[in-house]
Order: sequence, then structure tokens, then C-alpha cells
Amino acid sequence: MTEMSRPFDATEPTIDTEPTIDSVPGTMLEPAKLGVRRGWLHRGLGPGRAACPGGRRRSVNRRRRQFSLLVMRGDGVRVVRFNFARPLAVAGFVALAGVVSVMGALIGDWIQLRQLTRESVTFAAQIAEQRKTIDDFNHRVADLRKEVGAWRELHARIQEPFGPDVGRGGRDRGIGGATTASARPASGVSPSDELNRLSETIMQEGENLRALDRLMARAGKALAALPSRWPVRGAVNSEFGMRQSPWTKAPEFHAGLDISANRGTAVHAPAAGTVVFAGTQPEYGNAVIVDHGQEIKSLYGHLSQVAVQPGQKVERGTLLAYSGNTGRSSGPHLHYEILVKGRAVNPRAYLWD
Repeated sequence: MTEMSRPFDATEPTIDTEPTIDSVPGTMLEPAKLGVRRGWLHRGLGPGRAACPGGRRRSVNRRRRQFSLLVMRGDGVRVVRFNFARPLAVAGFVALAGVVSVMGALIGDWIQLRQLTRESVTFAAQIAEQRKTIDDFNHRVADLRKEVGAWRELHARIQEPFGPDVGRGGRDRGIGGATTASARPASGVSPSDELNRLSETIMQEGENLRALDRLMARAGKALAALPSRWPVRGAVNSEFGMRQSPWTKAPEFHAGLDISANRGTAVHAPAAGTVVFAGTQPEYGNAVIVDHGQEIKSLYGHLSQVAVQPGQKVERGTLLAYSGNTGRSSGPHLHYEILVKGRAVNPRAYLWD
């Protein structure tokens, strides 16, 4: 009986030859060479025979529910094969995906942490720079406070001789006024705002001082032209005003001061001015008249010698003449008069030193 017509014996073992990489020539897992032996194929497919026993079907189904992992060498030879059931493979894949997701999240957090660390270092440097700027502002504000205090003290010292109303309501407007509060720091005010306010206060005080300086310049010129110095040093023999005439013993008006001075005593200008007269008068003998401006003039009589000429500019302390006994005089002395708008006034009202 040929092999194709042999009756199928259920007890005859069948050999399921599963080809390996070593036994398969050519490419791996060729479909034509992954079958059973020819005899089994002929016997299994004969007429009236069962296509496959039940055990074989279960084995095939079980293998279909598995996943295989092959570990191979570089020359294509299989080294290790791992079989996994489908649920286990799915669970492993899910676990692997979870691990990859967690690792990705951790890596992302690590990258973000590094970025935050760099930003925190940058912010720390910026904060340190801002603190330094604030410290500089505070030092500048403290310096400006001291400067404002010094300027106010100087302002008060300059303004004191002129009274509290100097500079108000005239050409020197802006002097004085309530500015003390501007130098005090207000609560809740930033250092930059306080710095700006103090700078404005200093500018205001500077304008006040410049106005006072202009006033002092004018006052200085007025003081320099004011005959406030004694022309000679000596006792006053006769005061300004009514007196008994030394010749007639009758009451008479004395228009100046008679200052005791030996003949030849130097007579100095009490203030700056211009000599408007240097010559002889019937009553005063040799005399000098100096115009000090502002309609103020000074007269010096009974001189022995004149040292200036009309039109000459003189300063305070300039030598004008020498005392004597010329004119209507009872003895060597200096007759000294002050005339304001042509009228004689008491010289003591101008003599400060």
C-alpha cells in the first residue's frame, strides 16, 4: 500500500517538526518550509480523515494567544526565545508605557527645575542690584537732607538781619515761606519720590539764596556807601542839636559833631563816595564834602590841609584831609556833618563803629 492509501491510525504518533533558524536554509521562517512531514500531510488530508486532532487545535490556539521575544546574535542565530501570554504581554506593555511616561514626566520636571534654578539665580542677582540701588538712593536722600538743613541754616542766618519779611511780595519773591515739611520724609513715599522732592527743595532754597545774594549785594553796596565809620577818633566836645554859642552865649543850632583832634590828625572817609567839594568856606575854613549816593553827603570842616580833589573817587578809609583850626573855630577839632537830601541829620544815627 502506498503512503497515500494507508489507513490512518489514530495511535500512530505524529511529529510536529518546528523548524529552527539552524535548520531553515535561506531566509528565516520561510512559509513553504514551516509545515509538517509529507507523510503526515498526506495522511491527515486523506478522504474521510479528520483534518486535525483536538489536541493539536488547542495547541495552535494557545500559541496564537502568545507573543514571542527572540534574542539573536549578530549573525542571525537565535540565542534565547521568550514566550509570553497575551494578557501578560499587554500588562508588560502597559507597565513599560507607564514607566516611560513617568520617566518622561521626571525628565520634564528636572528640565523645568534647572530652568527655575537659573531663573532664581538671575532673580537673586536682580534683587541684589535693586537693593544696592535702594541703598544708593537712601544715602543720596540722607546727603540731600543734610544739604537742605545746611542751606536752611545759612538762609536763616542771612535773613535774620533783614527780618522775617525780607523777599516777600517784591522783586525777590520766593524767599521764605513754609518749606520745612518738604524736607521731612512722608510715610509711604518711595526713595525716588523723596529724592525728587528733596532735589526740588534744594532748587527752591538755591533760588532763595540767590535772591538773598542779590539783596546782600545791593545791601553791601548801600552799606559800603553808608557813612558808618568815625572819620577820626576822639571825644565829642559838642553834640548835634541846640547848644549855647561859645561866642555869644545865646542858644543856637549845631548841625554836626565837634570831635576833639589835635592839629594834623588824619581824617579818613567813613564810606565810599565821590568828592564834590574840596576848598574853603567862610564858616568852616578848609572843608571837604563827599557824596555817598542815595542823597547822603558828609562834610568835614576846620581842616588844616586837604588831601583830595573834587571829582575824586574815594573808598572807606581813604585819607581825605588833616584836622586843624581854620574858619570860625575856638580850637583844633573836626566838625563832622551828615546831610540827607540837603538837610543836616544827627551823625550818630549812622555811626556804627
